[in-house]
Amino acid sequence: MANSDFLTWFLIYAAGMMALGWYVTRHQKTGEDFILGGRKMPMLLTLGSTVGTMVGTGSSIGAVSFGYANGWAGMLYGIGGATGILLTAWWFAPVRNLRFMTMSEEVCYYTGGSKLVKNLVAVIIFCASLGWLGAHILGGGLYLAWASGIDIRAAKTIVAVGFVFYVGIGGYKAVSWIDTLQSIVLFLGFIVLAALSVRHVGGWEAVVSRTDPAAFTPFGIGKLGLLPALSLAAVIGVGVLATPSYRQRIYAAESATVIRQSFIITGLLYMGFSFLPAIIGMATRAMEPNLANSSFAFLHATTALPHALAVVVLIAGMSANMSSGSSDAIAGVSIILRDLYVWIRGRMPPPERAIALSRLFLLLVILLAYLFALTSNDIIGYITKMISMVMSGMFVTVLLGRFWPRFNWQGCIAALLGGSLTSLAIILSPPWLVRLGNPVIPAVLLSLLLAVVVTWLTPANARSREVVLEMITAERESHG
Repeated sequence: MANSDFLTWFLIYAAGMMALGWYVTRHQKTGEDFILGGRKMPMLLTLGSTVGTMVGTGSSIGAVSFGYANGWAGMLYGIGGATGILLTAWWFAPVRNLRFMTMSEEVCYYTGGSKLVKNLVAVIIFCASLGWLGAHILGGGLYLAWASGIDIRAAKTIVAVGFVFYVGIGGYKAVSWIDTLQSIVLFLGFIVLAALSVRHVGGWEAVVSRTDPAAFTPFGIGKLGLLPALSLAAVIGVGVLATPSYRQRIYAAESATVIRQSFIITGLLYMGFSFLPAIIGMATRAMEPNLANSSFAFLHATTALPHALAVVVLIAGMSANMSSGSSDAIAGVSIILRDLYVWIRGRMPPPERAIALSRLFLLLVILLAYLFALTSNDIIGYITKMISMVMSGMFVTVLLGRFWPRFNWQGCIAALLGGSLTSLAIILSPPWLVRLGNPVIPAVLLSLLLAVVVTWLTPANARSREVVLEMITAERESHG
């Protein structure tokens, strides 16, 4: 493919998406409009934005790369993600009725209105949003470097600058419209790419004959190992359950019914989709068994397509990275606007300044995420370590908070510290990291144990949840 073809058509496509984003959001007036779409996101946009985010960097680059290296283990990303979104629909859709704006509000509600917890969680989920956005900048950089032949660091820089325009024009509602359109293109593109890449190498029999038999076992367990396989699926599921960008969808949907239905449909679609990255990865290995960097497997697979179709699939994949990351950028901005700004100033910003401040904060979020992205060129390794460190304790916190009224702020801090310290200890111990695959399972278990023990040994919350909800609402509605 001519590099100029890809760049030209992608720029045209991106300009069209930005124009659409401006058009659908040209009348927004408040920070809540920019961050949550006015809390009126309908079924179609909620479904489309969720699918567009899930079928993004991890699926197009990470899961195909994993399928290239480990065969049917490429399904594990999809299995974990689908399980996570289905459990989120089942457990957390009713949270929409409480009208939270960020996860720190939600956790504060669960822990007796503790300001310490609220501020600590704000910092943690801000770091998580930066981590996810960094993963998308990394994925987009890999795309751009491969397609255009430029240096990977320069490609990451271009992608980060692109996010400024992609998100800054219209905010959450614009992102949802763009995600919805792109999710359709992506699903069709993956189906076509899987079919034609298999045909390109001589059919399914050729793929089987050129694949390591151990990688062809169910979920690649014969090659990867049972515990690492479970760990990968678990870490992706935990990531969905505790990631701020998925919470944004709950808070922004027009009703709890809408969010539950859209998440269930997304989970079922994504469960079926999980086969495709593994197939593409194995077919790519049959084409070229000696790729220097398996992260380029998805991109190499497009060489099996006719020129025009390859351009379409590459553009869809590149834009998926942009759309997935834009949701995390919005989540990061909402945390600064609602949590960190209030922590420092003691009140929400004036409504007439909220959108301008949101765009300024967006620049900061993207800059910090870009610095994260410069530290790695390995999508799966980056994501799994980041989730284990930041999200294990958060998952335990929201799970216990949602279903155990006795849960308190002391138990929350124990959960957060337990998850992070356990993950760090395993990451710093290479033999254990190899044996486990990633730290998420022991991190979640120890976090859960500590949270339960500490909660039982410390006093119950003094304030009822009804009182805490009134406090949170009053703080959110206070403006300077």
